[in-house]
Amino acid sequence: MKVEVTFQTADRALQKLYNAAEEKEKHNIRYFGDRKVLVEGGGYNNIWLETQPMGGGMYAKRDMEAALNNQLLFMEYQKENGRIPGMIVNRDGVLDPKYDWFQGFCFPDPAFSLYFWNGENRDYLLKLYHTLKAIDEYWWTYRDSDHDGCLETWCICDTGEDNCTRFFDAPGFWGGEEPPTGVAKLPYESMDYMAYSYEARKTLAAISAILDNGEEADWEQKAEAVRKKLREYLWIEDKNACYDRDCQNEFMDILLHNNIRVMHHGAFDQEMADRFIAHHMLNPKEFWTPMPLPSIAVNDAFFRNNEDNDWSGQPEGLTYQRAIRAMENYGHYAELTMIGKKLMEAAGEEGLFTQQYDPFTGRPSTPHKNDYGPTILAILEYIERFYGVHVDKTELYWGCLPGGGQSRVYRQQWGEHLYAMVHEGEWNTAYLDGEELFSVSDGVRVVTDREGRIGRIAGIDVEAHKVTVRTAQGATASAVIGPNEVFAWRDGSLCLEAKIPFAADEALLKEWRKPLPRQ
Repeated sequence: MKVEVTFQTADRALQKLYNAAEEKEKHNIRYFGDRKVLVEGGGYNNIWLETQPMGGGMYAKRDMEAALNNQLLFMEYQKENGRIPGMIVNRDGVLDPKYDWFQGFCFPDPAFSLYFWNGENRDYLLKLYHTLKAIDEYWWTYRDSDHDGCLETWCICDTGEDNCTRFFDAPGFWGGEEPPTGVAKLPYESMDYMAYSYEARKTLAAISAILDNGEEADWEQKAEAVRKKLREYLWIEDKNACYDRDCQNEFMDILLHNNIRVMHHGAFDQEMADRFIAHHMLNPKEFWTPMPLPSIAVNDAFFRNNEDNDWSGQPEGLTYQRAIRAMENYGHYAELTMIGKKLMEAAGEEGLFTQQYDPFTGRPSTPHKNDYGPTILAILEYIERFYGVHVDKTELYWGCLPGGGQSRVYRQQWGEHLYAMVHEGEWNTAYLDGEELFSVSDGVRVVTDREGRIGRIAGIDVEAHKVTVRTAQGATASAVIGPNEVFAWRDGSLCLEAKIPFAADEALLKEWRKPLPRQ
């Protein structure tokens, strides 16, 4: 299937940033034998489970072949016991899967999306179903070693938190199916692993609905059981966050960005997500630093401002990549705008796409490694979400964020269809194959089906806008739409459907608008 993205804007700095991102990410295309893949980049020349299924999914709009291989290789190297490699290395065309650690699990959603993007192939869907079922069975067979109903992480790299202080002197790797004993404070009762299982089970439910195999309700119930246990066992009510427990099942009082990871996998309920965002993510003393989203809250004793591949502190490009789905899962679109704008500012028109950034200045760390894929892909996704068109599984997201009056045109070739979003002044006009679909004023995201029929409109800016929608059929409607408000489009009218809290006050927004020192 032919896919291609183009973006032109009169905003010189934004155009330079976009062009640099497009060019540098092309360098991360490699061949593993005869298989075209997208590697992580920034000196990481392999594919990891925590980054490259997700990265491939994000790059699918530019290279569908590499995107699909980034899913299939992990599926093809799954062991009979269900274990998936944490990393796959290319040694002169011979692939070497590594099973001594898991390295996260950003896999189910992009792998499921590829089903919709590649002709809805039933054989692929069945393969994905069996992959997810087997890995979930593996976790519940081996990774609940004390049988308390909570899954465990067994080494630093199981969750991809390289060099993180919260692991003390724990080993980076731990292979096999026997848990560590007498090793630092491992195993940890893990919010990450509970979230992995939750997402796997929710995806299995969605696949079951398509396959009509009679198992949808069962997987939904199993997913909800994981969410219930997560809240009962790892969420501390008066602290408004999840905390891991050590091998003695004692809470580890370390405030982690991993709560955002859990949101990426969808394992929080709406109330938990709203509370974590309001109390912690937007707290300037914790995670809302000038360059937001450090890995550990900056006022925590375990925080370290180390520059090179250290999950003890500095904001990571991978966190910004995961934050997209984390915020969208819970309707926190305005916060997503705040997050994405800061990453774009930190990278700058020079295109310094590094792995980490200083949380207090936004200065790129290790600027000589400026082709780090997760950062590049995150920025391309933010530009798409703010100013372009995103092809989701069955819907289209049309981004209409204000752009200072600068004109712009975003085009997405998707097989036989061409989607375009054209911005002039304060108006955004959507096109499908050259035919106008609708025009809408600034400040929102318009969600349509694949044919461009409007379903809902969400406020994505940090302030309210009077929004007017005009369809090609002549319908016109207006409403004041605030941050995180969602209006349904019903028979040519806008009806309030949801209002997710936006906890950023004027003082916080004033600080957010200040430029980063980057020094």
